[in-house]
Amino acid sequence: MPFDETIVSQIILALGGLGLFLYGMKLLGDGLELAAGAKLRTVLEKITSNRWLGALAGVIVTAIIQSSTAVSVMVVGFVNANLMTLSQAMGVLMGATIGTTVTSLILSFNISKYAPLFIFLGAFLVVLSKKNNTKYAGQIIAGFGILFFGMTTMSSNLKPLASSEFFSQLITSISNPLLGVLFGILFAALIQSSSAAVGILQALGAAGALLLPQSVYIIYGIHIGACFTAVLSSIGATKAAKRTALSYVLFTVFGAIVLTIITLLTPLTSWVEQLSPDNISLQISLVHIISTIVVTIVLLPCVGWITKLSCLIIPGKKEEDEKELCRLKFVDERILKTPPIAVNQITKEIERMGKLADKSYKLSMEALLTRNDKLIPKLSENEEVIDYLNHSITSYLVQINGLPLEDHDRVKIGSYYHVVSDLERIGDHAENICEIASRIIANDETFSEKAVEEIQDLAALVQKVITDSLDLFFGRSQDPLLLETISNNEQEIDDKTELYKDNHITRLSKGECNATIGTLFMELLTNLERIADHSTNIAFALSPQYA
Repeated sequence: MPFDETIVSQIILALGGLGLFLYGMKLLGDGLELAAGAKLRTVLEKITSNRWLGALAGVIVTAIIQSSTAVSVMVVGFVNANLMTLSQAMGVLMGATIGTTVTSLILSFNISKYAPLFIFLGAFLVVLSKKNNTKYAGQIIAGFGILFFGMTTMSSNLKPLASSEFFSQLITSISNPLLGVLFGILFAALIQSSSAAVGILQALGAAGALLLPQSVYIIYGIHIGACFTAVLSSIGATKAAKRTALSYVLFTVFGAIVLTIITLLTPLTSWVEQLSPDNISLQISLVHIISTIVVTIVLLPCVGWITKLSCLIIPGKKEEDEKELCRLKFVDERILKTPPIAVNQITKEIERMGKLADKSYKLSMEALLTRNDKLIPKLSENEEVIDYLNHSITSYLVQINGLPLEDHDRVKIGSYYHVVSDLERIGDHAENICEIASRIIANDETFSEKAVEEIQDLAALVQKVITDSLDLFFGRSQDPLLLETISNNEQEIDDKTELYKDNHITRLSKGECNATIGTLFMELLTNLERIADHSTNIAFALSPQYA
């Protein structure tokens, strides 16, 4: 039947438009996130304990990547990876609800006739450009065009709903505040994007199938439903991460209650309708914007109470490590969703590994020179963590390398494979030195006075190379001559190693030391030289690109 075929065709086209809309939004958000990677990193690193600055950071970051859901998952990952505290995270999450309203405001303007042009330009840049930054720009432009094209297709084919008796009854029932909020929760939880959910409401409004009085409560529910992904991402995470997700839920629930009361007691919808009488899409966007700003202003001073309530619901002592444990502190699966942040966090994890390798070296030399066998178990524990980090970090590097990265971040990741290997080898050589110390203590052997002086001299030079190399690689030193200094010191270590071996052979020939202690001395010099070599490799890992 022609009528039925038309209806079926319109349903198919509406679903196709919805698919394009959701895909365009994802393409746009991913492109913005990649293009603004460095800015994301900078903004998040500037966050302090000041909740208002945290909220501002949340607004900026979400305005950049246009997804409060993505930001909430990211923040849960940050808390789980010790990048943020619960209070800092709450400020960011509150700000994120404001930042995500930018999409709805853009969608309220009628520029859909230019959508094909945006798609063409974006695809042109993605296909023909060889530079990543240009490709990201093309992805943003194409996503923008697909977003509008999908919304137009969806709106034009949803118009029959306006005259549908069944849909009219459904919309009438949603006018009930409780049902409207519940519908919004389920809707956003299903879509997993508050921006997309509000955009679909705008499409229904543009089709004449939905009016503002029915939309307001759905919007309030959408704010709650947007937390669904963050809650899922907190499963299996630390208590702090779970409390962050719960605090976000509490914030949105309290916000929905406050907004519902305001809507029932004031002519809010009438005021908004007067601001834009002929544009239902803009009306929905204005309610979305006003509601998030009002809730953030009202509830941001109450962050302390909300976090305390989440701690009461999820009790337990603060998780603190008094000693290094075999686990990653700064990297989390959730962070892989944001490649620029993932690179930043894996850098911190490698820097932690560097500190542990340095600690192992210091413990081994102290055990050797002071004959303190109580330090040996400490080094073994340290080495266990280093071995764990070696395997775990390498695994994450493989995953991160498969993500879309900026060119300079890809260079870093390439160098990190070698750095992690060198750090692990430093730990192994430190363990070898500790074994030498253990054998000397067990057999009650002693080095000659001259040998001890040579060991102390060489050990001090090796320590300097380790410290300088780590400082240079991780950007803790800006000395332009440091790379040259490291290279010169490494050469001096090589020269002194050969000299001290010759000196030792002379002492052996004169009977100043026995063969057993002599073998251990030779092994010690070799291990010290190898540690200096691996440290120097680290210093040169990013040269010449970053040296």
